[in-house]
Amino acid sequence: MKAQYDKFDVSGALSKVPLVTFMFWVIKIFATTVGETGGDALSMTFQLGYAVSSLIFLGFFFICLLVQVCSKRYYAFFYWSLVVATTTVGTTMSDYFDRSLGLGYIKSSVILLCGVIAVLCAWRFIAGRIRFENITSRRDEVFYWMTILVSNTLGTALGDFTATDTGLGFERGALVFFGLLTLVGLAYFFTKIPKSLLFWSAYVLTRPLGATLGDTITKPIAEGGLNLSRVTSSLMIAGVMFALVILYYRKSGLFPYFRQSE
Repeated sequence: MKAQYDKFDVSGALSKVPLVTFMFWVIKIFATTVGETGGDALSMTFQLGYAVSSLIFLGFFFICLLVQVCSKRYYAFFYWSLVVATTTVGTTMSDYFDRSLGLGYIKSSVILLCGVIAVLCAWRFIAGRIRFENITSRRDEVFYWMTILVSNTLGTALGDFTATDTGLGFERGALVFFGLLTLVGLAYFFTKIPKSLLFWSAYVLTRPLGATLGDTITKPIAEGGLNLSRVTSSLMIAGVMFALVILYYRKSGLFPYFRQSE
């Protein structure tokens, strides 16, 4: 039987976000990895710096956000482009906080973690519940993307802290976050922890996983990386990610419209 991809709220409005499946998390990890390599490419390879790169990526983010918010339903290309926008701006903003402002990984991680909690608490207080699917109202959509933007910025700082300050390195840092994601997955199936809490925990953890994977690919060999080109790596990872988006939704009978439908 064909899976039903559209979801409705009580008013019959279409959801603006995808179903959370295994492929959702695979694509999300690719998106966070290209966010790391792409952000570093602009700020380091092209030597624009963290502040200028953040402004450029913020512009990209607001354009993608406007397109996503103005759409009437979920379109995969719009959604995942906006996710990539949050990961790239999250990378450069986190590096700006950590390095340019001198906050360091620990302080910036604590501040950003408080930011994520504050957004979620405000969402819970104003809307009555925290959602991760069936996003149909403009209010929930704004909170949804605010949480993603702050969480992706937090994830960058966590990834850098784990890989550098703790001495684990990029590869072992990636294994740590992969293990934590596995625990969250097990909790989803075998505990009664609220699904929204587990979803947002996993969403935060995929970002440092992508950060450590991206650094493993592009950092110099002396620092534990493979020293591959940031620009080439970003283009290749982005190409694979969007190929997965196309193949996944085409298999579901949704290509070329890039949207969910019955």
